[in-house]
Amino acid sequence: MAALDRETLLARAESLIPVLRERAAATEELRRLPDETIADLIDSGLMRATLPARLGGAEVDYRTMMELVALLSRGCGSTGWVYCNLLSCTFMLALWPRQAQDEIWDADLDALMAGSVIFPCGRARRANGGWRLSGRWPFGSGINHGCAHFFAAMVEGAEPPEFRMFLVPQGEYTVLDTWHTSGLRGTGSNDAAIEDAFVPEHRSIDALTTRDATAPGNAVNTGTVYRLPLIAMFFSWVGASVLGMAEAAVEDYVEATRTRVSHYAGQRLAELGTIHVKIAEARAAVATARRIYLGNCDEATAIAEGGALPDAEARARYRAEGAYAAGLCCQAVDLVAAASGGGGVYDRNPLSRTFRDIHTGAAHITQTWDPNAVTYGRLALGLETDNPLL
Repeated sequence: MAALDRETLLARAESLIPVLRERAAATEELRRLPDETIADLIDSGLMRATLPARLGGAEVDYRTMMELVALLSRGCGSTGWVYCNLLSCTFMLALWPRQAQDEIWDADLDALMAGSVIFPCGRARRANGGWRLSGRWPFGSGINHGCAHFFAAMVEGAEPPEFRMFLVPQGEYTVLDTWHTSGLRGTGSNDAAIEDAFVPEHRSIDALTTRDATAPGNAVNTGTVYRLPLIAMFFSWVGASVLGMAEAAVEDYVEATRTRVSHYAGQRLAELGTIHVKIAEARAAVATARRIYLGNCDEATAIAEGGALPDAEARARYRAEGAYAAGLCCQAVDLVAAASGGGGVYDRNPLSRTFRDIHTGAAHITQTWDPNAVTYGRLALGLETDNPLL
C-alpha cells in the first residue's frame, strides 16, 4: 500500500462517519470495536497515518493526527478513542530502538498496538539483558486488538525517580475484563496485569528521552514530528476525540432543531430566542476549542521545524489549554443536551451516548483541568515543575 497524502486520509476518515454511526450502538453493546471496524481502519490506510515514512507510512503532523481522530469520533466516540490510542502507539514505536521496531514492522506494517502509559502502576527492576516488570494498569483502550502493548513503570529504588516505558508482546500480559462503565463503553479499555515478566533491553526506553528528541528511534526516524516532546503533546491525541464528539453533538442538535416542534407548546423550536442563544454558545465553544487544540499543534510544529523545541512553559501551556478546551467541549454538549429536553435521554438519540462518552473522555488526565493548570501556574510563577515528563 502506497503512502497516502493528507487530503486522502482526511477524505477516507470522513467517508467512514456514516458507517461508524450505524455501528455505534452495537459497538457500545459489544464493549469493544467490531472486527469490521478494525478492518475498515486498516483497509482504508488510516492505521498507517503515523507509520514512519521510511516504511511507506504517511508520517503525518500533529494537526493531521488531530483532524483524523476528530473525524472518526464524529461517527462513534468509542471508535475515535480507540483509533487515537492505536495511532499514538504506532507513533510511539517509532521512538523505540530499531530492533524493537523491526520485530513488529518486519512482520506486519499494519500491526496494532495499544498502551497504558501510567507510570505509578508499574514496577521495574534491572535484570541481566533487560528488565523485570510487574504491575496492573487500567485504561488499556483497544487492548483486545493489539499484538503488543506499551506499559509504563517506575524503576524500583531509583533516585532521582526513573520513568521507563516497555513494549510487551501479546501473551505476556493478562487482560482483565474490567471495562463496565457509563461512557465510552465500546473502547474495551480493560485492565492489564503483569507479574515479574522479563522485558529485553531493546523493548524499553527511558521516558525522559522522549522530551528532547534523544529517544533511540530518533536516530532512524528523523522527521520533525518525532522530535516533539511526546508527553507534552499527548493533549492533542485525546483532545481530538473529545473535540470530534462535541462537534458532532452540536451539529446534530442544530440539524434536528430546524424542524423540531415542542410537544407541549406546539412551537417550532427554531423560532425560540433561548434556543438561538444555546446554539450560538455551543458552536462558539467547540470552535474555540478547535482553534486552541490545532493552534498549539501548529505552534509546536513550527518551533520544531525551526530547529528548536517548545520550552518548559510552552509545554505546560499546551497541556493546560488542552484541558481548558476539553472543558469547552463538555460545556457545548451540556448545553445542547439540556436544550434537547426529554427527547435527549432516550438511547435512540445519539446525544444520550455522546453526553456519557464525552464526560468519560474528559476525565482523562490530559483533559482534566486542575492538575494541568497547577503545572502551568507553577511555571508562570517561576517555580519548579511538578511534572518532569513534560
